[in-house]
Parts: sequence; C-alpha cells; structure tokens
Amino acid sequence: MRGNLETYRIFAEVARRRSFSAAARVLYISQPAVSLAIMNLEKELGCRLFIRSPKGVSLTYEGQLLHEYVESALNLVNMGETKISELRNLEAGELRIGVGDTISRYFLLPHLVQFHQVYPKINIRIINRTTPELCSLVKSGEIDLAICNLPVKDPVLKVKKCLTVHDIFVCGDRFRDICRSPVSLEKIASLPLIFLEKKSNSRQYVEEYILSRGIKINAGIELGSHDLLLEFARFNFGVACVIEEFSREYLEKGLIWKVELTEPIPERAIGFCSLKSVPLSPASARFVEIVEKGLAEASPAGAAHTHQTKT
Repeated sequence: MRGNLETYRIFAEVARRRSFSAAARVLYISQPAVSLAIMNLEKELGCRLFIRSPKGVSLTYEGQLLHEYVESALNLVNMGETKISELRNLEAGELRIGVGDTISRYFLLPHLVQFHQVYPKINIRIINRTTPELCSLVKSGEIDLAICNLPVKDPVLKVKKCLTVHDIFVCGDRFRDICRSPVSLEKIASLPLIFLEKKSNSRQYVEEYILSRGIKINAGIELGSHDLLLEFARFNFGVACVIEEFSREYLEKGLIWKVELTEPIPERAIGFCSLKSVPLSPASARFVEIVEKGLAEASPAGAAHTHQTKT
C-alpha cells in the first residue's frame, strides 16, 4: 500500500474542501503539512492528483478515480471506529439503514419506533433508495444494513430473509367483473397494467416470472410508490401489481379488489442485506434482533388472521 491512512484522510479532505488551507483548518494541521502529504502521495503514485489554481484545487482524472476508492475505504474505517464506541451498551453511535419507501412505511416504522424507545441515544439515519441502489450503498460502507425486496444475488452480501410477501393484482370497480373468477396470466397481460418503475426489484421479479411462462407484459402506467399503485387502481386507471401484505387496508375497506389468478405469482421475501466481510455494528445487530423478535411474536396472530377480500 502506497501512502498511509492519515495521508489518505488528508487527500480526501482536500478533495472535499477543494482547498489545501481549508483542509488544514479542518484537520488541525499546518498547510505546509497538507501540501507535503499530497506531494509525497503524488510522487509515490506517479501521477498528479490535483490541479492547482489561484481559486483552489480540483481533482485530475486520476484524482477522481482514487477519491472514489478512498471515500469508500474511509467509510469502512469510520464504521470500524464507530463500532468500537458503540460497544458501551449502545449509549452512543448511529443506526444507518437503507430501505425502500414502501418497506419503510409498511414494515420498518413500527420496529424503528420500538428501537428508538429502548435506545434513544442512538442516532438514526434512514436512506430511501431502490434495492439495487441500497446494495451499492451497503458495499461502499455508506450504510450498515439494507432492508430489500428479495431476491438479491450478490456474492459480497449476506442476505437474511425476514418477511414473506405476495405480489398480487388489484383493480377498482371498473374492472371488478374480472375478479368474479380466477384470471389467467394471459388475460392479465391483455389488461391496462399499472406497475412500479422498471428499476424496482419487485417489478423485475414479477415480470421475469410472467416472462418465464412465455408471456410478455407491458405497463401502461409506471409509478414511483406503492401508495400511488393503490390509488391509481382505486380510481380505475387499470389493474395494478401490488404487495398484498401492504395493501390490506384498501382491500378490507373495499376500496380495491384482488384479482385471483389461475396461476398465482410465487411468494418472495423482504430481507436484510449486509456485508459478509464486515460484522454488523452493535446498533444494527440489535435492531435486527428487535425486528426478528417482533415478527416471531406476531406470527401466531398473523397465522390466525384470515385476510378476507371481496369477490
């Protein structure tokens, strides 16, 4: 390894501040010390990392490339330092979770409330992204844990299932007649369909399954949230693909209707994703325990609860 950790901290700070003097102030060292560290690093790497000008500095192409890796590495180092401080009975630290909007509202929030009540001194940082984006954030060290729509296949990530979900089609009164008997996937494909945007992991799962049956579907409307899927179905824009477990309120109130399929879409899961090579922080590990305990306690009631939909 060329350079040392402190040198790369200096490099990252100069890149962030675009100024040797500003980086020196933040790091509480002299500007000549910053200049010397960068000069030595450039010499060791055999390339210029910054373009100097009277207005400050900017990264060269080589500098930009190095900065991406250094930021990722420093994030992981910071995670390690944070883990040490959090060992004191979770009296300090941060819970950094990535989650999709739908999972955040319908699944994460109750467990997060419980965690915060028990550990009020732990800072909570929630990032909302799609599943592929969340996996990238886990790998870069920007978040400790992601709650994702499975399946996720990445050799770097540890995936742990926590909740089984079912993808279904729903409609409003205009299309209610199709609910009176089970509908084939071919028939579904002929209807005006409403889906989440293409980069959604849940949509990709449904599309790939239906395509495996030799049927191609086209979404007439693409939306950015699960709530909008429910509302658009309710107001008869078409037939929407939703998660049944997150649509129960609409179904039970008769605002929308479940379309029974002759060939139901196989169940899938929501699960935790984290780095295999890095242990979870104490805060993240404790949060996972709280979620798993809550799900275990709710499962008998959940099994006894029969979800009725109107037909």
